[in-house]
Amino acid sequence: MIKVLDRFLDHVTMYRLVLYYLMALLGAAIMLGFTNPAPYDPVLLAFTVGLVLAICWVTNKAFARTFAVPANSESFLITALILALILEPVAVTDLKGIAAVAFASVWAISSKYILAIRGKHLFNPAAVGVALTAFLLDSPATWWVGGSIWLLPVVVVGGVLVVRKLRRLDLVTTFGGVALATILATTDPSDYGNALTETFTSSPLLFFAFVMLTEPLTAPTTRWPRIAFAGIVGFLFAPNVHIGSFYFTPELALLAGNLFAYAVGPRGRFVLTLEKIERTAVDSYDFVFKSKRKLAFDAGQYLEWTLGLDRSDNRGNRRYFTLASAPTERSVRLGVKFYPQSSAFKRALAAMKPGSSIHAAQLAGDFTLPSDPDVKLAFLAGGIGITPFRSMLRYLLDRNEPRPIVVLYGTERQEDIAYRDVLGAARRELGIKTFHAVALGAGRGQYPGYIDSRLVRLAIPDYLERTFFISGPQIMVKALRRTLLAMGVRRAKIKVDYFPGFA
Repeated sequence: MIKVLDRFLDHVTMYRLVLYYLMALLGAAIMLGFTNPAPYDPVLLAFTVGLVLAICWVTNKAFARTFAVPANSESFLITALILALILEPVAVTDLKGIAAVAFASVWAISSKYILAIRGKHLFNPAAVGVALTAFLLDSPATWWVGGSIWLLPVVVVGGVLVVRKLRRLDLVTTFGGVALATILATTDPSDYGNALTETFTSSPLLFFAFVMLTEPLTAPTTRWPRIAFAGIVGFLFAPNVHIGSFYFTPELALLAGNLFAYAVGPRGRFVLTLEKIERTAVDSYDFVFKSKRKLAFDAGQYLEWTLGLDRSDNRGNRRYFTLASAPTERSVRLGVKFYPQSSAFKRALAAMKPGSSIHAAQLAGDFTLPSDPDVKLAFLAGGIGITPFRSMLRYLLDRNEPRPIVVLYGTERQEDIAYRDVLGAARRELGIKTFHAVALGAGRGQYPGYIDSRLVRLAIPDYLERTFFISGPQIMVKALRRTLLAMGVRRAKIKVDYFPGFA
């Protein structure tokens, strides 16, 4: 069962998974409404969902056109469905309620554009919408999705999938631990049982943690700032936390955390202009971009890339790709492999001409060189998974910084080998050797087949002393991780390239 779920998660984007999750929650709530367990009449709920979707769609289109940025369909849908799950459902005749829903929807979407710095929005959009509606219209969010015991199984199962996909267990557990500790610290010990029961069955804690807290654009992208962010939000989330007579609500706790995330994280969205396209292997290309302002990053990190698509497919118009360029290079390189049945995003990318632009944001990733230059490393790459290693090696070359690194690079054929120039320069100038594993048609001095335990032992006799970095197709990454563990490599000495999408 776990393998089936992992295959599903490998082939669905993070945004698409969240969208499916929210749709499942609303669908379950509407169906339960016909048998009464759900908290609201299904007709009211269906009307509210339609109202929020319509308003968010119009608002998103208008602001995207005004600000001349790609309109992302998944983004507005996710925001709209979150609002439908936390706002009080309204009837067709409830004009005051309709006005509150409309106000929250407009502000949630518009905040992405007007409450933004350098193109990056500061706050969780749904949290902004419901917070302003509570303050200005005295119509607070009810967070009804967290108040139904009947929806709890869907909340938990879908939420676990989201956390597994995002690999944000540290974020969610820190938030939950701090929130629970604060709740218990501000509750009479004789009432602990009721407090815990209410927290897990009648509060938005789980939905909030799985959906709102993990929203990637407004949360820190590196581990320790992420832990601190979760702790801050968890503390303020507890219902008894207050400053004088002012009590925090879930959305206000998240907005406070968003300010912290902005203060400690990379700032802004970049508009990159295509300079040229370079072929690096038979079906692989580097898209070389220039930026008006310097992009500061660590070798091995990734960006979220957004294109405006006339017709999107079920994968959407956003992708996560590791930067192939080094921080020392003037240009920004995006390395991409194309397949016969490419997505709409990749088809649009392939059609770009010099002078075309692409939007990039959400710089993140811990798949980076250790600060200690004496740590022995082994880079294991498969196919286009060589891109983060190209970034690292180019960075070391530009700094003339030798490191004890061995590279194992697996490809299907000779013509699939990319970045021969950088690999060759690393060998000549820094003494960093690359061992090629070629499945079909291995040449002289190359290993016939795929990277396996035998090649690791042959090429890296001191492998137990090294930290392994693995990047490539998910199947390969998981298989090599299992192989290394079986060979006695400690879990802590294996790092895998991960980003919350599927290219």
